[in-house]
Amino acid sequence: MIFIGCSNEKSLSIPPLFLSRAQHRLTPMVTGHQIRMNRIMRNGKMLCIPMDHGISSGPLKGIEDPYALIYNCQHFGLTSVIINKGILKNLPKPTKMGLIVHFSGSTSLSVSPNRKMLTGSVEEALRLGADGVSLHINIGGKEEPEMIEQLGKIADDCHKWSIPLLAMMYPRGENIKNPHDPEIVGHVARIGAECGADIVKTLYTGDVDSFKKIIKSTPVPVVIAGGPKSKTDKDILQMTEEAMEAGAKGVTYGRNIFEHKDPGKMTHALSAIIFRKETAKEAAKYLEQK
Repeated sequence: MIFIGCSNEKSLSIPPLFLSRAQHRLTPMVTGHQIRMNRIMRNGKMLCIPMDHGISSGPLKGIEDPYALIYNCQHFGLTSVIINKGILKNLPKPTKMGLIVHFSGSTSLSVSPNRKMLTGSVEEALRLGADGVSLHINIGGKEEPEMIEQLGKIADDCHKWSIPLLAMMYPRGENIKNPHDPEIVGHVARIGAECGADIVKTLYTGDVDSFKKIIKSTPVPVVIAGGPKSKTDKDILQMTEEAMEAGAKGVTYGRNIFEHKDPGKMTHALSAIIFRKETAKEAAKYLEQK
């Protein structure tokens, strides 16, 4: 029993349980934003499959049935997926990983395929049960200004509702001669962070040293894009190893996972590099397992 002095010089006994609760209330509490970040990342790292291609390119090989891919790969170390709202709305059953809803859209059939338009709101994301919101922002073309404006507005709403925002920041447009130029990639990544994104997805520059500088100058977690399907599995595993060595917090690979002959095995191999720090050579063995 603990005693606290009172004004009448008598002591008031306070049960220890009461004090422990009081002390507990003084302990910083986890926020909604932290809870959601913990769903889309694991120990601060991310292995994500973006499957937003259905609007831009149609039902590509590997995502004809997006649900089969989701439920298969979630057993191999996947932390999250990025899907359009219609796919999220029609999920057959809950998943065991984070769900990020993508709210940028344009199509390859358009005369302005680089002009990404908003397709939803943060409140809609919450109604759908999403853990995060994703936007695609192209920097370097005539469509850039309105996309930066979209990013700023959605970032404000995300912060208001404590929902993480992932910004896909791409050097893409008339003024971009080399999208992998370290100075350009560094600028583009910084724009995403400056506009309020919680996670920035961008291109890997091709070497560890230059990408380290980008990681250092971007004050939020950076994950890399996979781009077109790699020619060999070795290429994508090696790029992942190098990006993680440079300080990236993970990868968001679409076609390099869902167009692979065995998406589950590729997910497993990438997971070994990201979460267990295995080398590309060591992780390759998971692609050969029966």
